[in-house]
Amino acid sequence: MTVPLRAALYLRVSTARQAEHDVSIPDQRKQGEAYCASRGYQLVETYVEPGASATNDRRPEFQRMIEAGTSKPAPFDVVIVHSFSRFFRDHFEMEFYVRKLAKNGVKLLSITQEIGDDPIHQMMRQIMALFDEYQSKENAKHVLRAQKENARQGFWNGALPPIGYRVVAAETRGAKVKKKLEIDPLHADTIRLIYRLALDGDGSSGPMGVKAIVSYLNRNRMFTRDGGRWGIGQLHRILTRKTYIGQHEFNKRSKAKELKPEAEVVTVEVPPLIDQAMFDAVQAHLKARNPKVLPPRVVTGPTLLTGICFCGHCDGAMTIRTGKSGRYRYYACSIKARQGETGCTGQSIPMEKLDTLVAGYIEDRLLAPDRLEEVLASVIDRRQDHAERRREHIAELNKRASEAELRLKRLYDAIEAGVADLDDPALKDRIVGLKATRDQAQADALRAQAMLESSAHHAVTPQMLRQFAQAARNRMRTDGGGYPAITSACWPSGSRSRTRRSASRGQRATCSEPWSPYLALA
Repeated sequence: MTVPLRAALYLRVSTARQAEHDVSIPDQRKQGEAYCASRGYQLVETYVEPGASATNDRRPEFQRMIEAGTSKPAPFDVVIVHSFSRFFRDHFEMEFYVRKLAKNGVKLLSITQEIGDDPIHQMMRQIMALFDEYQSKENAKHVLRAQKENARQGFWNGALPPIGYRVVAAETRGAKVKKKLEIDPLHADTIRLIYRLALDGDGSSGPMGVKAIVSYLNRNRMFTRDGGRWGIGQLHRILTRKTYIGQHEFNKRSKAKELKPEAEVVTVEVPPLIDQAMFDAVQAHLKARNPKVLPPRVVTGPTLLTGICFCGHCDGAMTIRTGKSGRYRYYACSIKARQGETGCTGQSIPMEKLDTLVAGYIEDRLLAPDRLEEVLASVIDRRQDHAERRREHIAELNKRASEAELRLKRLYDAIEAGVADLDDPALKDRIVGLKATRDQAQADALRAQAMLESSAHHAVTPQMLRQFAQAARNRMRTDGGGYPAITSACWPSGSRSRTRRSASRGQRATCSEPWSPYLALA
């Protein structure tokens, strides 16, 4: 008695839309079952891939089938597909998996492309795979060309729109409904808030970085469109996306996520959420905070001049050297330490003496209340400007909420008077949209008012300046007689290069004989 071969069916369609409308899967299943019955195969398993491209192997059911087919012993002897294109549309990948199955005694059979096992038929299978790959690339090229033309005409090509926008029907062409983006009133103000936080902060601080904004939104329970928590990558994309200034870029990246040439990118005009000036200012802040541009700050450490002390002879970084088994500590040129006198002729400087000079200089010049008041004058002015802008924003939000409420009242009056029909779908959508706009505006106004009131309690007074100066003097030295490291905040913006230059003196903050550094703090 002959034991029938065990068969596994692999059924696939390329898109989820095809799977939803049962375009091909039922037909593939019917033909596969008939094929097994006509040849006496025992159908033991069916793998269905509803909506996955065959140009790669990132397919769950495909991988499950391969895992089963390469296990020992394999649960089936043959894999049956409608055509080889259902299995793969990449000739190299197809041959790889065909041979992988063959090593475990599993064959690949096609219902519509029957071939044998001899070398001629194997070559024919490979040629068919090449044609399938070519056809797939040609189809992709034509689809992309149609999508680019659709984008040039200002229409949306599909997929989930950026947060802050929603897709609406624009016009009908035959059986196709063309769609465009419009501002989503439920989330538009969240996007505007994100940009304001990046540019101005929340009133208690200056411009906020990406991580700080993420923490702020999650802490204040301002969720994403899906009701989830914000992430760093997601928020960074929002802050750098040109869609929000009305220029949505289509065909910007390839499937491998690589940037395409500008000539291939199509810009679609959409309603702007952010003005160009604000967008450019945020990009400048992000660029300034980029770790590739701005090195990480030295926040603290056991050495006072960590990261800011440089040799006055060669501009090399000063490093710590010890003597007498660690009893004595010196600042020494790192180049001289590595290369000797041929690299640099600078001298070592006792750490205690130089630290005392720097700490005393900071205490006398920077931590004087008059000096602090001068330094913080611009900060106080900016806080006042921010408060004024926030008041204007609150007034605008209240105005929007009132306008939405007034429009709702007019609609309700029209319904009561019998002028409008409550069952009209367009009327229902209008009411829902106005309610959403009103509620969002009221919530944002309350939040902005709370931030305004909170920032009002943090006004800088002369008494606060004196207390801060005294506390800073006390904390300049630790209890053990050492010093906390000076942070980069003590230095002017842009002074992180190897040659620090003072804005007033035009001299470098270097350490050289006779131990009198020119500090950029003056």
